Amino acid sequence: MKHIKLDHGILYDGAQIKPMWAFRKFGIKGSSIVTWIGPMEIKSDQVIDYEDLGQEIKANEMLHFIVEHFDSQPADIRLCYHRQRILIMIIKDLLLGIGIETKRKGDDLYFAGEKLSVSIATCSASSMKIHLGMNLITEGTPDNIPTAGLLEISSDLNHEKIQKLANIICMRFKEELFSIEEDIAKTRVF
Repeated sequence: MKHIKLDHGILYDGAQIKPMWAFRKFGIKGSSIVTWIGPMEIKSDQVIDYEDLGQEIKANEMLHFIVEHFDSQPADIRLCYHRQRILIMIIKDLLLGIGIETKRKGDDLYFAGEKLSVSIATCSASSMKIHLGMNLITEGTPDNIPTAGLLEISSDLNHEKIQKLANIICMRFKEELFSIEEDIAKTRVF
């Protein structure tokens, strides 16, 4: 699995969750994680989660992860959601390690009851996709949802430390998936 960190922020508008985005945009073949800091604004025609139809999904500054897996054919939505939960639990553990205690509800993290992250998992005919975004600031988030931002929670964090955190998250996620593959390969089955 390849990890690419974008140095320039781009708007997450939902187009990035479409299949083969990393290949079409950056020439990345195979499973990948693309990370960047940037805004988010999803128009109603790009909403994937039926529970979110008609809602504002936006933020001025987030840490974004786009994950794409090609290792299960046909693509498996259940496996994709399991991997999404692994990713969010890794983030929860790493945040706790730097003194930020969050609560997980499904695929979202909350700090002091305020929403810190958004996430979606989906599949195409050929791949499984995950988008996970964590608020860095609360400015620009929907008025009707109490939100938290990492840079506002901790005065110790800055953009450079957020980028380092993103790299560690990606490394741990890749290690976790590799560890699962190793366990599969060493397990006797009947």
